[in-house]
Amino acid sequence: MTSRDHPFMLLFIAVHLLIIHSAESQSFIGVNYGLVADNLPPPPVTAKLLQSTSVQKVRLYGSDPAIIESLANTGIGIVIGVANGDIPALANDPNVAKNWISANVLPFYPASKIILITVGNEVMTSGQRNLMTQLLPAMENMENALHAAFLEDKIKVSTVHSMAVLKNSEPPSMAIFDPSFSDLMKGLLGFIDRTGSPLAINPYPYFAYRSDPRPETLAFCLFQPNAGRVDWNTNIKYTNMFDAQVDAVRSALNSMGFKNVEIIVAETGWPYKGDSDEVGPSLENARAYNGNLIAHLRSVVGTPLMPGKPVDTYLFALYDEDLKPGPASERAFGLYKSDLSMNYDIGLSKNIQTPSMPKTTSPKPKSTGSLWCVPKSGVTDLQLQANLDYVCGHGIDCSPIQPGGPCFEPNTVASHAAYAMNLLYQTAGRNPWNCDFSQTAILSSKNPSYDNCVYPSSAAEHPCIP
Repeated sequence: MTSRDHPFMLLFIAVHLLIIHSAESQSFIGVNYGLVADNLPPPPVTAKLLQSTSVQKVRLYGSDPAIIESLANTGIGIVIGVANGDIPALANDPNVAKNWISANVLPFYPASKIILITVGNEVMTSGQRNLMTQLLPAMENMENALHAAFLEDKIKVSTVHSMAVLKNSEPPSMAIFDPSFSDLMKGLLGFIDRTGSPLAINPYPYFAYRSDPRPETLAFCLFQPNAGRVDWNTNIKYTNMFDAQVDAVRSALNSMGFKNVEIIVAETGWPYKGDSDEVGPSLENARAYNGNLIAHLRSVVGTPLMPGKPVDTYLFALYDEDLKPGPASERAFGLYKSDLSMNYDIGLSKNIQTPSMPKTTSPKPKSTGSLWCVPKSGVTDLQLQANLDYVCGHGIDCSPIQPGGPCFEPNTVASHAAYAMNLLYQTAGRNPWNCDFSQTAILSSKNPSYDNCVYPSSAAEHPCIP
């Protein structure tokens, strides 16, 4: 992995979709399965773990036959990869590609649901011009080999890019591909457009925060309440870094004439620990980023430039990889430990409706009944106003706290924000991270309802929720 260079948006219709969509329908959720470790469980054990989650796609960096075989008849889509070092041979000899398909695809397909072959990883930003020029011929030979095996309509061929393929990404609408290799990019994009393959990118808001470690940047990266960033060219307000990065790629594609090319996120994640001098890694940040990203995808709200469509996204990563070089954070991106226990819970399990909180976080108030999300004591009106503006500005029904509404009085920021914050928590899934608001909120077992103002204690109690 290399350095790659919108708070919580859930509309009522999104909540409804979240409820009615089963785990099996969430085909846009994937995970990366890296192998740079010496303590990973056997592939069949991992296959069972994956089947216990809502993960529907797995990306491999190689083509390990034991893993591919272990995923047979699970229905899980599989992305397999070709190493950068194999690109020259593939580019120079079509038979190498045919042999690769014969060895890595034909023995397993269709029982193992191989859906995509990625030729190389972040080649275009590697600085190796010879490899960059051989990438397209290698992809073309791989496509021809699939065609010879009558699989070109079943399995697609692409490659994976870092965000550094963009010359600039701010504002998103003005993003373009780096002119120093735009000729090569145009050839690659022409290939994937012609074959119906996706453009795979690796956006990492974590790296964006690491280079700009301000509190407002962290909230923007973690899908938490923030002032947002306005694209001055389109006047679109972005409320999270993920949407801004994905839309930057969308804009670059559009500017080059490839408006129909689909984007998938091959990698994105956040480390849960790091070295003492690393900015950003923490259990709370990792859980917030990945948990809120999953909720954002499930909301089906899409991005401002691609509304109503979740982008297929592969989380990085399934396991920690203890043999990876570099800072400690590189070995701490895993959702699971090698003993199959969770590093933290982001609600992927099919069997758990509300994830348990990690031991390092504040305990959830003990209660056998309902819980409400309320502001912490000592929170300023300025912070509460930001929370209020965020909730009511993103589709949540704030009419009860408007003039004439049952919760308008008392007409104070604190009272209105309390109602709005609880309403978002109740409608967004009632997960612990839905009651965070940049650490200005807390769960309480005390019902804050008063007079005719009723605070919902579940999504079903709100009249606008189906």
